[in-house]
Amino acid sequence: MERISNYQLFTITVFFQVGTTIMFGFASGAGRDAWLAVLISSFLGMIIMLIYLLLMRMQPGLTLIEWYPAQLGRWLGGVISWLYVLEFIYDAARGIADVKYLIPTTILPETPTWVIGGVFIIVVAYGVSSGIEIIGRMGEMGFPIIIALALLEMILLFSSGVVHTERLQPVLYEGWGEIWRTIWPTGVTQSFGESIELAMIWTLTRQPERVMKTTILAIGCSAIFIGTMDALAVAVLGEGVFQRSMYPMYLLIRQINIADFVTNMDAIGILFFCGLLFMKLSIHMFVAIRSIQLLTSIQNSRILVLPVSIIVFFIGIKMDSNSVKHIYDGVHIVPALLWVPLFIILPSTLLFVTWIRKMWTMKRQASS
Repeated sequence: MERISNYQLFTITVFFQVGTTIMFGFASGAGRDAWLAVLISSFLGMIIMLIYLLLMRMQPGLTLIEWYPAQLGRWLGGVISWLYVLEFIYDAARGIADVKYLIPTTILPETPTWVIGGVFIIVVAYGVSSGIEIIGRMGEMGFPIIIALALLEMILLFSSGVVHTERLQPVLYEGWGEIWRTIWPTGVTQSFGESIELAMIWTLTRQPERVMKTTILAIGCSAIFIGTMDALAVAVLGEGVFQRSMYPMYLLIRQINIADFVTNMDAIGILFFCGLLFMKLSIHMFVAIRSIQLLTSIQNSRILVLPVSIIVFFIGIKMDSNSVKHIYDGVHIVPALLWVPLFIILPSTLLFVTWIRKMWTMKRQASS
């Protein structure tokens, strides 16, 4: 069986949590206080992740889609597990929709969306068919590159003289209302609650006992990364532009201008985005395929790569009529109707049921 190191799990977790949210301006609804909303969201997200980690500890060796049948029975638990499979596929399709809107809007305006989505899904399918070890190695190698690109971007922006830190003040100028509306439910479920998918690969680590520490460190790293980029975007673009822009991080990179010589750094932004999207979409695809394999007892998961890729591609290409609706659904509709039940309500209920069953078993053993 393929295994990944805990460092590879760390990089995969950071890639997954940063994902495409960085390009769309995570917590932009909070305006200049977006960085604060990110930190609070990550703290609450860490609590939610602890629920998943406790479920893993209480059911060693089992993955997410095996938890429910183990505690709720084959039929009810099986139905719930298949709901997660559909959710994984849907989230993967949203990744294809992200790239089909961003690339034509930015650097390739004349390219058909089906070509962009098709090329991207082919590359992702190839990576997924290679297995979790290859995905782990890509995360391991790509992590320092992404960090280097982010540092380069910050250096170039400060060198361009466009960073105005006074735009971040005053803190909490409009109170906590907008911040809490940003945090719940989108801020908590997007990226952090969504990381329940990683419970499908925790059992594939070489040191499962260190998964909790690794995951908590990754959440902290993701929060610092996203919060820093949000604060930088506000300091450069201003609160109004940051909130209204569809792709604030792409617009941020376009502000780089050093003596009219170092300009047009759009390629860095697109490379940054595509690298993060590739890793996140690969995880979506891998966990969907692994889930189907475990639920159907198929021996070779590679035979599932092609059909799942085709399904993800067509859903992504047909999803939403325009980018505005796509973003609106991702911020307002999907978190409340899909993510809260699957990422918070069901796992919390399962934790309670698992704990009751554990206590009942221990009591029966003690009495006998």
